[in-house]
Amino acid sequence: MEVHLNAAVSLDGKLALAGGRPHRFSGPEDLARVHRLRADADAVLVGVGTVVADDPSLLAKAEHLGSVPERQPARVVLDPRLRTPPAARVLDGRTKTYLYATRAGDAPKGAEIVAVPAGPGGVALDAVVADLAKRGVRRLMVEGGGRVLRAFLDAGLADRFTLYVAPVVVGEAGAPGLAAGAAAADASGVLGLRLVAAERLGAGVLLDLAPRR
Repeated sequence: MEVHLNAAVSLDGKLALAGGRPHRFSGPEDLARVHRLRADADAVLVGVGTVVADDPSLLAKAEHLGSVPERQPARVVLDPRLRTPPAARVLDGRTKTYLYATRAGDAPKGAEIVAVPAGPGGVALDAVVADLAKRGVRRLMVEGGGRVLRAFLDAGLADRFTLYVAPVVVGEAGAPGLAAGAAAADASGVLGLRLVAAERLGAGVLLDLAPRR
């Protein structure tokens, strides 16, 4: 399975505003790119924090696809304690939705609950990836939030990381950042990535990165 991480951040690496308030850093060109990635993926994954804060649909919207055929990926939510709101848009029934939790429970309408072992950050990511592979997922797109992105990188499960950097500065206090989690105490704990390509995209810059194996 190919695991493709994707995110959009400010120049100072923030994914949202103070208090986690949602903000779209992607310009029109990057937004179209993201929807094309969704249409090409078999599944799109986020953490439950993103569902609660942003209520994304995770669908590939036709108005952003141009000549790319509309194709909807399955939606995957890492939800250890089953906190996905019943009215969340990922439960609208327009495509399959899987909630990965550490226990079984009553599935909300429009979703299937999959119980997996606990792991760093909530659920065991290797178990999630293995289960998705059994369901026929060959291309998995991971959209966040920061702790989920960091967890995939730390677990060595990412194959590619595309990062759109918008020319804006948010500031430090209370704004969630990219790859959230404990900071490295010394150089040995710094996570290295390899820059594959960089290009200007609209008002910002798109970085194409690969983990160092």
